[in-house]
Amino acid sequence: MSQITLTVSCPVRPGIVAAIATYLSEQGCNIHDSSQFSDLENDRFFMRLRFDSEEGRSREELSESFVATADRFGMEFAFHNPSEKMKVVIMVSRFGHCLNDLLYRWRIGALPIDIVAVISNHMDYQKVVVNHDIPFHCIKVTKENKPLAEAAIMQVVEDSGAELIVLARYMQILSDEMCQKMSGRIINIHHSFLPSFKGANPYKQAYERGVKLIGATSHYVTADLDEGPIIEQDVVRVTHAQSAEDYVSLGRDVESQVLARAIHAHAHRRAFVNGNRTVVFPASPGSYSSERMG
Repeated sequence: MSQITLTVSCPVRPGIVAAIATYLSEQGCNIHDSSQFSDLENDRFFMRLRFDSEEGRSREELSESFVATADRFGMEFAFHNPSEKMKVVIMVSRFGHCLNDLLYRWRIGALPIDIVAVISNHMDYQKVVVNHDIPFHCIKVTKENKPLAEAAIMQVVEDSGAELIVLARYMQILSDEMCQKMSGRIINIHHSFLPSFKGANPYKQAYERGVKLIGATSHYVTADLDEGPIIEQDVVRVTHAQSAEDYVSLGRDVESQVLARAIHAHAHRRAFVNGNRTVVFPASPGSYSSERMG
């Protein structure tokens, strides 16, 4: 029996959970797990349910008949098939640790995604990508050709049917227009030293300042560089006995793990944008234990 995921967001009102549960019961659906959160400060309710339909109703049928319930509460909602892997385009420049980590997790089935293309402004990773039977696109970016380059990027995204862009250490700033067009569908990764250590060699700067924690942050991309809603973060402790090279190595590890966990949350429909913040529900039983992230 196939499972379906329902995601809902709407203003906070009494009776939302009861209305959804009643609807699913009337449709012959059996709820397996449910997560919900009310942001009272911003008057926003979020919910994610995973269920199956004993009567074999399709997502389209459920979505159509759910409209009346949704309209009562002003809901934004969507029914998803968890067995359908999310199509993803990865973008990378010359730091390949996140790309290589994602390729490995994708290959062993640890991420519920289908990598449909890799885009880079350099040729460094063409061979490794092609060896995975994934289309590789080298799109050079300069100040003069940036609008044309972004148009070419978006063409790859549209032609591949990608639902998500992952910036796996892609070192080019995206235009406001692209960020707005793909709002909530671009995930980035960066070290958590910002804004203390900007520019080149942030880990060397951290070493010279005697930093004791190395971290990474994964977030949705907005027009405000590196300031989008945060999905996932983590840190690793370092000591005075470790070298600048150790900082770099540890930093790469934590960046890779944090990015993978953010993608896992997004692909499983557990992450909701809530203004400048996010609501990220815990992994469903089964999805996390069988696909445990680093």
